[in-house]
Amino acid sequence: MATAPASHAFRTEVRKMLHIITHSLYTNREIFLRELVSNASDALDKLRFIRSRGDAVVAPDLAPGIDISVDKEARILTIADTGVGMTRQELMDNLGTIARSGSEQFVADLAAAENAKDADAASIIGRFGVGFYAVFMVADRVEVTSRSYIEGEAAHTWTSDGLGEFTVEEATGDIPQRGTVIKAHLREDAAEFLEKYRIEGILRKHSQFISFPIRVDGEQVNTTPALWREPKFSITDEQYADFYKHLTFDTEAPLRTLHVSVDAPVQFTGLVFVPPHGQEVFSMGRDRWGLDLYVRRVLIQRENKDLLPEYLGFLKGIVDTEDLPLNISRETLQENVVVRKIGQTLTKQVLADLARLAADDAEAYATFWRQHGKVFKLGYSDYANREKFVPLLRFNSSHHDDAQGLTSLDDYISRAREGQKEIWYIAAPGREAARLDPRVEVFRRKGLEVLYLLEPIDEFVLETLDSYSDFSFKAVEHADGEKLAQFEDTGPARDVTPLTEDEDAAFARLIERMKALLGDAVEDVRISHRLADSPACLVQPGGASTSSMDRLLRVLHKDESVPRKVFEVNRDHPILRNLLKVFTSDASDPLVEDTTRQLFATSLMLEGYLKDPHELAAMMHRLMEKSGDWYKAVRGL
Repeated sequence: MATAPASHAFRTEVRKMLHIITHSLYTNREIFLRELVSNASDALDKLRFIRSRGDAVVAPDLAPGIDISVDKEARILTIADTGVGMTRQELMDNLGTIARSGSEQFVADLAAAENAKDADAASIIGRFGVGFYAVFMVADRVEVTSRSYIEGEAAHTWTSDGLGEFTVEEATGDIPQRGTVIKAHLREDAAEFLEKYRIEGILRKHSQFISFPIRVDGEQVNTTPALWREPKFSITDEQYADFYKHLTFDTEAPLRTLHVSVDAPVQFTGLVFVPPHGQEVFSMGRDRWGLDLYVRRVLIQRENKDLLPEYLGFLKGIVDTEDLPLNISRETLQENVVVRKIGQTLTKQVLADLARLAADDAEAYATFWRQHGKVFKLGYSDYANREKFVPLLRFNSSHHDDAQGLTSLDDYISRAREGQKEIWYIAAPGREAARLDPRVEVFRRKGLEVLYLLEPIDEFVLETLDSYSDFSFKAVEHADGEKLAQFEDTGPARDVTPLTEDEDAAFARLIERMKALLGDAVEDVRISHRLADSPACLVQPGGASTSSMDRLLRVLHKDESVPRKVFEVNRDHPILRNLLKVFTSDASDPLVEDTTRQLFATSLMLEGYLKDPHELAAMMHRLMEKSGDWYKAVRGL
């Protein structure tokens, strides 16, 4: 004999709480479906655990699954599962009290049992109670009909409008063999959730990897398996590639796949992919990075930026954990301690995997570097992982024949000359600019390798690192001439006629004359010990930042002034030797001033500081005119 409907009033504080849940707690109304599906999955997990203990269940041949259907005319959305179901008292306890969790109590009960550590018990999702009430964001009446797995228990129906009361009565009509059927009578403003495409979109977004089949009007939606929870040895490269394409909508396979499974210090599994193509550091959408965070196969947050540092932001993938505490709505994280631990562990795993790739397949690592190196370099400030990060850096250098060559710092050190304790570098806009920079000439002559820093961030990286493996990073323009002189030349000896004592004294007077001509435009004029093929160059005063860093800082501060630098001249260069002869003959000859200013302007141009190219062009024209006259006179033309 059926029991009469029994009405029960929510307590005042419960009604207030329910109002908050249905109107303020969730920022996105579609979350209600995720909660109901998660609860259904929870019920199926419970049943699977109960059966694994050997307990008898009603309708044992009933296949596990979640079925969703819509009745547009009646405006009813139905979610049915074949899980553990609920008795009348469980309906009262779990749905009649806000924030009471049947799943939470279930796990608590299991904790006292011998087999509480069973893997099936650990996979239980959700907190049935609070999440369920999200349905009232879209429904003005909800009916929950449930039949327990326990033989002999009758089915009952719980009904409420989510306002003041709920009723519980023995079910009649279409009664499930086992499990729970939720009928949500949707409000007019929630008609979108009666559309099949909308429901399927929500399920693919939030519940794609639920381990039980989810069907919408008889058609299964979650066809992609939670690959990260499968044993690594059972997964093929093709399956990894297909999963990556499904996740990212990319048409190409990833460069690298990292399948992680960690039990301590936190428990999580995941799939992390290195995409085949990189993204410019300052391109549109650069802030769209992070891994998707799941809790027991249910999506909690897309592009979580706490799971990996920004310099690994090029990675795509999924992290799934059992240990994450969530806030009452499961939309945001209650605390970040667990996430930080996951991030720290995952970062170490990624860096270790990249180190293995670099050691096992240099060409594959070079491909990775060319695609993602610009972003990866941002890790120079990751002090906790510096020992793992620095060996993974790559640079082009004077050792290579073209711009495609890459060297690690360890490889550079292996080629260092005896007695060398510096890793020399020069920053330039391109390889040719670096290779032809006058300040590199002495290093070429001495057989000292120079790193070419071709990206603005490179110099920040080396300056921040300061040293590596007992070698200090040092810019070529800060080289000590006496220190470099200790290294013998490796190339053919230069055919240079030494200056006589008188010529040497005359050259000192020429230096003073050049200094007077340039005045406040320079910090000093001096003989260079770094030049071989070039007549002159500019260098930063001692202790100052490098020229490239100075330019960058001036741009940032909108400083358009030309800095005062040291002007160095190569007294062995033919231009300076000829100028010495002119100066010795007539110190006031206009050619002395023209040549001095021409050399200085050319050096400014190479440094990127020349403001007016017209003056330089005018000086070049005057010199060309004079040289033409001299040529004609010599040839008797």
